[in-house]
Amino acid sequence: MYQTDSSSLNLGLNPVLKSAYFISKNSQDVQIPLDGIYQASSKIYSLMKIKKYSTSNWKKHDLHPKTTDEKTIDWIFLVDLLNFSFWSDLDKATNTSNNQKFSITFKNQHYTGYWALCAAINRSIEEGTPITTPSFYASENVLSDQAIHHIFRSSLPNTQIPLLKERIECIREAGKVLTTKFDGSFINCIKASNKSCLNLLKIIIDNFPCFRDEIMFLGERVCFYKRAQILIADIWACFEGKGYGEFKDIDEITMFADYRVPQALHHLGAIKYSDNLMKTLERCELLEYGSRLEIEIRGCSIWAVELLKREIMRMAEQENGQDFIPVVNAIILDFFIWDFAKEHINELEVEFHRTRSVYY
Repeated sequence: MYQTDSSSLNLGLNPVLKSAYFISKNSQDVQIPLDGIYQASSKIYSLMKIKKYSTSNWKKHDLHPKTTDEKTIDWIFLVDLLNFSFWSDLDKATNTSNNQKFSITFKNQHYTGYWALCAAINRSIEEGTPITTPSFYASENVLSDQAIHHIFRSSLPNTQIPLLKERIECIREAGKVLTTKFDGSFINCIKASNKSCLNLLKIIIDNFPCFRDEIMFLGERVCFYKRAQILIADIWACFEGKGYGEFKDIDEITMFADYRVPQALHHLGAIKYSDNLMKTLERCELLEYGSRLEIEIRGCSIWAVELLKREIMRMAEQENGQDFIPVVNAIILDFFIWDFAKEHINELEVEFHRTRSVYY
């Protein structure tokens, strides 16, 4: 069903998908078994039908904004600016997780990971700090590093959000770009895109270096653009494809290559790891950003989700599944698989790969 000749494949216009296909064709330790794609797509499709999964699921998360206005754009931009590397450090003696996770208690609810980031920002807003305003966080003279430390204070003693120094650098960089180039708002980036997510992706990559998720692989520059793409996807999902969230080419966006979705894809059988990689993950060894194994995991995950998307679209078309799932694209699949991973966290039999990076 799936051709292997790139000249006959529809790789679209997004360089991320082209990079993913190139990586998958040259991968040594990560494979995409087609029988696994068929089985995983059938399971995902069945679950998506039961849940009637759609863009509306984005707002159902307690910590996500429920309104669709300019302040919501500011919130989404800041969250995805900082949406990276939440896993807890390893105990150096045992090389295992020390379980001292960055966590936030907000409105009597306990959050870790990405949700702790959202909770910290929402807590700051409730405390009267305009943390999502670019002109506010652009300068240390207005918002000090110490104040940022306080905003992201953990509810557990002796823990803090990972890579805090790097997060502060991202905040300063992006705030200055928005205030000097885009009149203080990411909304102006959206307007300049002319309702094209690929135009917006290029605007982000060209102007915000901390979103430039690119690396060399076998002599070729490959790109993943995880945070840039999820920024666009979150806006599209929150606004349900309308207003600021209307993009005529939204289906060009790929899966967002992080560390949790590949773990779920392996559990579902959509990707397969070599014995060498399995042992590496079991030992919780750190994989350097840009290392071969790390690139293969991310690239093959993107291509696997593309194959899942094509198979699920085929199944939906055959049985008029649009009655249950109004939209099937890589964004919806990524959101669904990420939620699946969080819901079945104790059932996933393989460790996620550990890479400290500002890119995911």
